Amino acid sequence: MSAHAVEAGSTPLSLLEKAAKALSAFQGSRPRLTLTEVVQRSGLPRSSAHRILDQLVQLGWLEREGRDYRLGMRMLELGALASHHNRLRQAALPHLHALHEATGHLVHLTVLDGAEVVYLERIGRSDDSSVPSRVGGRQPAYCTASGKAILAFSDAAQVDQVVRQGLRARTPRTVTRPEFFRSELRRARERGVAFDYEESYRGVFCVAAPLRGSGRAIAAVSVCGNGVHRELERIAPIVAGCTRSVWQSMFGPGRAPKSQAPEVAEPPVPRESMDDMMAWLRSSDWM
Repeated sequence: MSAHAVEAGSTPLSLLEKAAKALSAFQGSRPRLTLTEVVQRSGLPRSSAHRILDQLVQLGWLEREGRDYRLGMRMLELGALASHHNRLRQAALPHLHALHEATGHLVHLTVLDGAEVVYLERIGRSDDSSVPSRVGGRQPAYCTASGKAILAFSDAAQVDQVVRQGLRARTPRTVTRPEFFRSELRRARERGVAFDYEESYRGVFCVAAPLRGSGRAIAAVSVCGNGVHRELERIAPIVAGCTRSVWQSMFGPGRAPKSQAPEVAEPPVPRESMDDMMAWLRSSDWM
């Protein structure tokens, strides 16, 4: 496509679309491209391509060395993270289905992103609309069982970040006082599970367990629904058993989880795996 073909379309490209075209130019066997080569591959005008490439360098999506551009570490880290999440989801899927069959309620697999949980999987009936969740959706971590289960086995800085962003009331039962919220996390550490008593949505109750070995939690599995409050205590050990099964599917038996997280927890296996991957990426010739 010529440089003017992009601009001549009936609908001008948005800045995001232009950035996507610039990044797509790096697909192929050559990891380094000049500005001229990016223009040729993307079809973007030279002035637009130059401006976008400079912005992508500032954001860490690209790196510049002389006249050449290449994918930056931020892009590679996100790719590695996406691969890790896909591995997590694939390992958890059969256990999530089994948990849904055992409880009859909606099951979620979530990870923590900043002060929010992100839903990687949702297992339930096609007509189950009792919980307005979706794969890829987000919820504040402080008012969900999954978020509290992960934060209970996270470092203090992560918990502080959540508290600083504010514990706003979502329902009349949302925990909004920092000292009470921290005590909730202490109880979750002691029990190995966390609860949501209509704190995110009216009528919705949840119980969640962290996915972890002997260190910090990397994800959580939860069971949610209307009327679940009558069964939370019965379901809690089943959810905890599910997370242990998922962990064993990913990493083998390992050491039994501790009921209390240490003040400075050792990194879990996935963090080490990520570090090894990033070290390899930094040293590989193709970069």
